Amino acid sequence: MPINGFLFDLDGVIVDTAVFHYQAWRRMANQLGFDISHEFNETLKGISRMDSLNLILAHGGMSLSDDRKLELATQKNEWYLELVSQMTPDDILPGVTGFFHDLKKADHADGPITCALGSVSKNARLILERVGMINDFDAIIDGTKITNSKPHPEVFLKGAAELGLDPAQCVVFEDAVAGVEAAKRGGMFALGIGSPDVLTQADLVVPSLEHITVTELLAAVERARGIGY
Repeated sequence: MPINGFLFDLDGVIVDTAVFHYQAWRRMANQLGFDISHEFNETLKGISRMDSLNLILAHGGMSLSDDRKLELATQKNEWYLELVSQMTPDDILPGVTGFFHDLKKADHADGPITCALGSVSKNARLILERVGMINDFDAIIDGTKITNSKPHPEVFLKGAAELGLDPAQCVVFEDAVAGVEAAKRGGMFALGIGSPDVLTQADLVVPSLEHITVTELLAAVERARGIGY
């Protein structure tokens, strides 16, 4: 089955707002009387806001009411948005612009490749608007459209559905372990962005989109599946 859809995670693939999340979560943790490290923050990648909050509270040995947790999550998001509002196209990660340009100009024998965003972030549209990439996606699935956080495959299955494609026709671009697992559980080819020592479930791993072209990626899928296009 040919590849006709690319499904991109946002944070760590298109842009890197992890430092903004960390600064906001750490500010919240500090107000509660404890701290979180960069290493701990890495465990929150690809996880929803409330799930992240629950992990942070458990890390700090705290148990709070649902109402209080909602207040904290809302406050954290306000701090995060203050930082996001300052983003520009300069915040797009290396290789992304070139990869999308390559995708648009390429002549694909099996028809065009459409793109969807698959992110648990409820701020995905705002971020894409700030960096000038809102029109690069044919569909946007974000935290406002899903009920299950990664590693559940819902976000990517909905992305494939909105593109009108079978999951087997899609490649997922992910930098997080939970995201790669979601892609594999959804029956999709997973391209990991980062370290192969971390993204062990990915079908292929590259340091960034600077290190692969659309043609090379499609060839890699072909080799992995043992099929021809």
